[in-house]
Amino acid sequence: MTDSYKTSVGAASSMGGMDIAPRVTPRLDLVGLVVSDMAASLAFYRRLGVDVPEGAESAPHVEVALPGGLRIAWDTEDVVRSFDPGRQRPEGGNRIELAFRCGTPADVDAVYEELVGAGYRGHLTPWDAVWGQRYAVVLDPDGCGVSLFADAAAESA
Repeated sequence: MTDSYKTSVGAASSMGGMDIAPRVTPRLDLVGLVVSDMAASLAFYRRLGVDVPEGAESAPHVEVALPGGLRIAWDTEDVVRSFDPGRQRPEGGNRIELAFRCGTPADVDAVYEELVGAGYRGHLTPWDAVWGQRYAVVLDPDGCGVSLFADAAAESA
């Protein structure tokens, strides 16, 4: 039996009873965040180890390549409104969350405490999740959840 939420690479998806196989396979290349305060957002993600160039705080758009080739980008709300004038700030719960792997369960606790100690809002204090990870959630300056996790087995590694 397979988990319904897992798909294999290249597998056709099913939508409304129709099998749909893409003609080309897009590759996730960039995660973009729309931010209300560029400097505050970049300071937060620097604390998580993202190598953001100094001086980027005054730019309306910032991109950084992450290890493994994926990129992360930040755009100010004004930049996004320049090409999407009807855009409104989302309300309600988060629809997307970034997750940062820590080396050990103790590292989850340490990073959480460092961020909360620096004034960022903790959302879920570190706990031992039933799926075998130490897990916590901190909110970035725009209120987006950022997960911190480590495999419980990493304690002994």
